[in-house]
Amino acid sequence: MLSQVWLITGASRGLGLSIAQAVLERGGTVIAAARDRQRAREALGASERVFPVEMDVTDGASIQNAAATVLRRFGKIDVLVNNAGYGLIGAIEELEPAEIEGVFKTNFFGVHQVLRAFLPALRARRAGWIVNISSVGGFSASAGAGAYNASKFALEGLSEALAQELTPLGIRVLIVEPGYLRTDFLDDSMRTAKTTLADYAETAGRTVKLMAERNRKQPGDPRKAARAIVNAVESAHPPLRLILGPDAVERVANKLAAVRRDLDGWREVAMSTDFDRDPE
Repeated sequence: MLSQVWLITGASRGLGLSIAQAVLERGGTVIAAARDRQRAREALGASERVFPVEMDVTDGASIQNAAATVLRRFGKIDVLVNNAGYGLIGAIEELEPAEIEGVFKTNFFGVHQVLRAFLPALRARRAGWIVNISSVGGFSASAGAGAYNASKFALEGLSEALAQELTPLGIRVLIVEPGYLRTDFLDDSMRTAKTTLADYAETAGRTVKLMAERNRKQPGDPRKAARAIVNAVESAHPPLRLILGPDAVERVANKLAAVRRDLDGWREVAMSTDFDRDPE
């Protein structure tokens, strides 16, 4: 870790800040990317191993400027953590197209732009890590979180393919699926639909209430989650998916069981849809 350079987007608060602190504890260097560079500097404190850089993941020019600055200063990065993102809750029908486009612009297209800016440097060295912060909601959807789920499902699909493309080049990919972590995510990084419909009160509406009830009471410790992420990157046998939190483990297990039930229950139908074999 002593020589590793980590670039972390959304590093001024929440899980991104905890990851940055965990890297610093191990002796690594942190490039703290945030829309407000000063906020990142204040959050992490003055250190020769902290390099705040201004980056807005929805602004291509901002990303390119940050990449040029970082690579000019360090000549490399070892780990790229795509952490910047936000949540959106509301029934699918309640959400306006612009609201859904906005969450995709940050959670999915923003990651793609950051990847394109830094992958050339990683490919040149034939080494490094991509850590994409998803969510248990990127694996298992819930009523009222459909747009957020969709943005993270898309990120996971991209990440799976990316892992297959990059493994032969010596670059590893880690998808992180946290459950509820006690950060300010439900305060500052969660948006709700501008309009509500009474018919969804018991589905999407219940999720909105649940979010409010869990705020600041989430069971997950972001510091422990951050250390687990760093440990996975350092592991000799890292997973593709790192599931964090008992709540996340339960949701993933339930989803896998549900998929297995559908697969087994409809296997005969699934296997019957090929063209009939031509008679010998």
